[in-house]
Amino acid sequence: MSFKDILHPKTQAGEIIRDVIIVLLIVAVIGLVLFAVSGTWPALVAVESGSMEPNIPTYALAFVVEESRYGGWQTQEEALASGADPVFNGYGNVIVYQPNGVTNVTPIIHRAITRITAEEAASSKWGFTGDAAHGGVITKGDNPVTNSMPDQKGYFARYGRVEPVKDEWIVGKALFAVPFIGWVPLNLLWSILIAIGIIIVIEVIVKIVAKKKGKAAAGRAEKRSEERKNGKCGKDGKKPAGKK
Repeated sequence: MSFKDILHPKTQAGEIIRDVIIVLLIVAVIGLVLFAVSGTWPALVAVESGSMEPNIPTYALAFVVEESRYGGWQTQEEALASGADPVFNGYGNVIVYQPNGVTNVTPIIHRAITRITAEEAASSKWGFTGDAAHGGVITKGDNPVTNSMPDQKGYFARYGRVEPVKDEWIVGKALFAVPFIGWVPLNLLWSILIAIGIIIVIEVIVKIVAKKKGKAAAGRAEKRSEERKNGKCGKDGKKPAGKK
């Protein structure tokens, strides 16, 4: 299939392929623009759980930017001390980070609470030992029911206890979030199938409407032709003027 065939397909299947390619190109352009604006990737993060509710609901799509952009970022402790404005109805920025620096797990999107030193991490308050006893950021979800303790008090099967977040583990900070849209990337296969289905339905409807319009136009042309043959109309399709 040549480029010309893609732009001007001669079959319905070709038209569907063209539309799908156009959608993919639009998505790619949007992705490049988002990266240019945010300075990080992924620039959009779908919230899978309710750990940030009610401030960031489940299935929200958060726009994430490099943490140093647009005024930098602060922990809750720093924001309260500096008198900074609330972010997502709370003090301190909401950051996205790779827990323990593990890159093959879903990043965590939680609020930055405070910073601790390596000595504080090894103290009886936190109890980190060995390589885990390092300085970093303490984080916590906003949901008071499911996240009553900081992340660094919790254990997870894939990476163990969450360590203080090092700067290099931070993906970015959440700038704003759009409710419900996060369902799309979290259910990508269904989203693609639904999008393709919508494209097909639109193409079929357009074909049906065009076919009906063509039949109606052909019927009107045939009617005018019959009227001309019967002498009811002039050559221009209008009835001839009567004699005065």
